[in-house]
Amino acid sequence: MKLHRDVLTPQMKQYDDFDNRGHTRYLPYLMYFNHADYRSDVLNTDRFGFRYTHSGDGRVSPGDDLGPGPIRLFVGSSVALGIGATSDATTIPSYLSSRYAPAAPWLNFSGRSYNSVQELMLMLLHRHLLPPVDEIVILSGVNNLLLSRLPDAHQGEHGAFFYCNEYFELMEQLRLRYRRPGRRLWNRGDRAQDHVPVTRPRSGQTYDLAHLIDRATALTDRHLGSWRVLAEAAGARLSYVLTPLAPWVRDRPSPEEALLFKELDKLSDLGVPLDEMFGEISTLDAGRQYGQALRAVCEKQDVRFLEIAPLIAAATTSEDWLFVDRGHFTDRGSDVFARILAEQFDFS
Repeated sequence: MKLHRDVLTPQMKQYDDFDNRGHTRYLPYLMYFNHADYRSDVLNTDRFGFRYTHSGDGRVSPGDDLGPGPIRLFVGSSVALGIGATSDATTIPSYLSSRYAPAAPWLNFSGRSYNSVQELMLMLLHRHLLPPVDEIVILSGVNNLLLSRLPDAHQGEHGAFFYCNEYFELMEQLRLRYRRPGRRLWNRGDRAQDHVPVTRPRSGQTYDLAHLIDRATALTDRHLGSWRVLAEAAGARLSYVLTPLAPWVRDRPSPEEALLFKELDKLSDLGVPLDEMFGEISTLDAGRQYGQALRAVCEKQDVRFLEIAPLIAAATTSEDWLFVDRGHFTDRGSDVFARILAEQFDFS
């Protein structure tokens, strides 16, 4: 018997291959980034790992000769990258380039499983590739909130990142390798304190939503300050959009979403339903509270802000199939998103 995921969203097999942990591309400073020169019928990347954007003039990426500009940047993590899209031409930045805001090419400037500091570092490390930029849209926020649920030991100065439990575990193994026999730099008690525990979300674990929102927005505030400096230096307009989870858009999923969400819960690698793993975060009210907190941060930073989830809800019905899972859009969802974004920020 075939899985609903294989029947309804066959393109996801290609994303599984793209995100295969056995072939993760580890990079200095960023920790990891997209496969470079990846080729498939679903998604393709340039020599650096950036996904191509399509428009009426063909395809473009940061690795191309971009000419005199100006160009526009679409920054973020997996939703900005377009996980779930059936092709490079049906991602949000491609819809902006081809349909809703075609005045200048939009570059897909995103990496899967990134937090806000990695999004910022990606820009800092690749600014030299870019001609003049007149618009920067950051589609972010949800990963910072999800990662805020990890223990304090994983947060550090700059917040937790995906797979950080493995990083800390392997770094501890590396430290042990350099502790030569007979060299007493650490006693047993010191080693116990130096070890960073590997912790995963557990069923039934409770969190204080207000604390998680404060932790996530504090990081966003700090990194938006750096983005604002970069945008001002480039003469670009900076906008921030809160990435919507499916339950932040509407309580009732479409028939296709209901099948996929139920099946994905059963297939979860952690053995925990995704809505339970996300806890308080996976409610409509949590999304609204988080949106209010981020709006205040953006107002303080003088950055345009858009909470797009309620606008998507108003523009669609429960029969519209918008999500391939609780975090990533179908082609229809990306199209609706791009249209609303262009209208709200007057990109057209």
